[in-house]
Amino acid sequence: MADEKYTEHDHPPRQERGAEGQSETRDGEDRGGRGGKGKVYFKKKVCKFCTQKLKIDYKDADVLRRFITERGKILPRRMTGTCAKHQRVLALAIKRARIIALLPFVAE
Repeated sequence: MADEKYTEHDHPPRQERGAEGQSETRDGEDRGGRGGKGKVYFKKKVCKFCTQKLKIDYKDADVLRRFITERGKILPRRMTGTCAKHQRVLALAIKRARIIALLPFVAE
């Protein structure tokens, strides 16, 4: 039965297909997923503006540039680590800097 040819609509039984199409990574190798290696703890991000007592100013384009992507999008809180209060002020400052052409709206 394994030597017979199948048309595209006629499939072999389930057990034969599994034996042929089984990948080598499932034979006990780690596929890079979250499997049983123990808990991974991440470092808590802290707000740069709270800890260093920095002021957010729309005229300081170098500081604001670290909080936008290469394409000009504002980075979210979970990526930058800023607190909610400073993220709101930061977004407003970036938008003001865009209007007076210190920062780009989009990448070229």
